[in-house]
Amino acid sequence: MNGPTAGRAGPPAGEAAAPPGATVRDRTEDDLADCVRILAEVHVGDGYPVNWPERPGTWLTPASALGAWVAEVDGRPAGHVGLCRAAEGDLAPVVWSKRTGRSVESAAVVGRLFVAPGARARGIGGLLVGRAVREARRHGLHPVLDVVASDTAAAALYERLGWERLATVEQLWGPDRRVSVHCYAAPATPSGRSAGRAGTPTP
Repeated sequence: MNGPTAGRAGPPAGEAAAPPGATVRDRTEDDLADCVRILAEVHVGDGYPVNWPERPGTWLTPASALGAWVAEVDGRPAGHVGLCRAAEGDLAPVVWSKRTGRSVESAAVVGRLFVAPGARARGIGGLLVGRAVREARRHGLHPVLDVVASDTAAAALYERLGWERLATVEQLWGPDRRVSVHCYAAPATPSGRSAGRAGTPTP
């Protein structure tokens, strides 16, 4: 039969269905070496992160972290995502707060998202984003994120998942370097309400 299977709901708003052979699990200390290796491949190929961290393992484990996850394809690490409380320098929580009238602390920031070059075009990015979204909502927080405007592939992923671009902001990343950053917020929960304050409709 063509089309969706009757009676089976699709993934929640802001998430993607799991691709064949792919799983997501909590990241462990033993995963950090593989994650740094994949991150280095992504940095060379895509320029993410824009500024290579002096201690990449530490960059993947910020103090504000609420969780971090690894995607595996056929049992091998293929991607990573993290979720953090809003911290100084994060633009999206501030923009979202001004848009909704909610506190910055009601947001959680999805970040440190990357997929190994050899594992792309399989839905891994969407799977990782979905895991971070579920964790944010479990904490009663609304997922938001910042993405460099030049990273068109990442922006396209978020928009396919229904995320809303709230604003594009110029940010100073060095004495003579200004970078355009898109700020996104996840779509409403399936009930039509935004996470973070019960009973408050999504704007």
